[in-house]
Amino acid sequence: MIGAGLAGCEAAWQLARRGIGVRLIEMKPEKKTPAQVSGDFAELVCSNSLRSNELTNAAGLLKEELRRLGSLIMRCADSNRVAAGGALAVDRLGFSAAVTATIRGCENIEVVQEEACILPEGDVIVATGPLTSDALAEALAEKLSGELLNFYDAAAPIVTRESIDFGAAFRASRYGKGGEDYVNCPMDESEYLAFWNELISARQAEVHGFDDGAVFEGCMPVEVMARRGVETLRFGPLKPVGLIDPRTGREPHAVVQLRRDNSADTLYNLVGFQTHLAFPEQKRVFSMIPGLENAEFVRFGVMHRNTYLDSPRLLDRYYRLKSEPRLVFAGQLTGVEGYIESTASGLLAALELARRMSGEKPLDFPRTTAIGALALYVSDGTITRFQPMNINFGLLDPLEYRVKGKLNKNAALSERALREIERKRV
Repeated sequence: MIGAGLAGCEAAWQLARRGIGVRLIEMKPEKKTPAQVSGDFAELVCSNSLRSNELTNAAGLLKEELRRLGSLIMRCADSNRVAAGGALAVDRLGFSAAVTATIRGCENIEVVQEEACILPEGDVIVATGPLTSDALAEALAEKLSGELLNFYDAAAPIVTRESIDFGAAFRASRYGKGGEDYVNCPMDESEYLAFWNELISARQAEVHGFDDGAVFEGCMPVEVMARRGVETLRFGPLKPVGLIDPRTGREPHAVVQLRRDNSADTLYNLVGFQTHLAFPEQKRVFSMIPGLENAEFVRFGVMHRNTYLDSPRLLDRYYRLKSEPRLVFAGQLTGVEGYIESTASGLLAALELARRMSGEKPLDFPRTTAIGALALYVSDGTITRFQPMNINFGLLDPLEYRVKGKLNKNAALSERALREIERKRV
């Protein structure tokens, strides 16, 4: 097993609990990529949110499938949850520490702290993530005839709670869901326009090879989004709908939301504020947000290059290399996008590898399940222009009957999926 991110740890755990010995190679803490900070496993480099927990949302369905299949990552996430309305957000340090302790304490897992520069012999799962080291990326490119692709990803800044001015900011969740889980910084029209003008003209950090067209739509830098038009942010991360400013009794013109980043309630991240602005510019421009004038930034936003495979041409539905099935891939390297999606790929890859090693037939998760639909999308050879994908209900087979209303239809899709997961449960 190469890589101790979410996918690698999930896969290692699933194999180990089935009595299969795992040699887990991880280069941290001796060597880190520019986006990594912690020496622990399963580090959440970007947001601390695992997105919706509702079964009317595809991300919520995928999480529930993972829970029922005995996911280590979901167990550690649920036990380190912080308030975030209908979403599952975690204390990122507590979460990573819990995963690390479990992996290091497992007698069937041998942790080797070194950089993997070559592909070992035998059965191998490569789960080195979007931040694969240069040496291993070169080895992969040679093995795969250069069929590696790239896009750019970004992370949002984090501020201390005590530095937020609650004379301007207020606590609430959108539409009252989840109580007072978010800190909201309201803007009137003039404040928003002044902020927008500074944001679109602020100096960007130097990132080799970066241009606006190379970013992943699901994690777009806030300044790139802003350049699409003056109203774009108000229909995106700064949308005010469902939030009432208690001082005015009205919806603000725009709202910046902050979400708790740790269980101690001392750190908050700026929701949807992924950025690659230069650090001094982040401090200058984001301090224009009402309530953040004197904010203490404990981490500024960063951008990094993500590497992924041309998976539809390379991988099968079990995340195995078609030309050499002993090599299995998992995580964002396969082109799944997101924490939960990465976890799901690691779990499926490990389950199917374990069955193959024991001479059992594959489980073949169908397209009626989220975990199966994601794997079948990644391995769909009819896709001509492959790009990273979050789980969504559009990947699942449609219902064979009509259901009125989007939420009712999504709930029916989830109910069908979970029935199938129960049949596949091992």
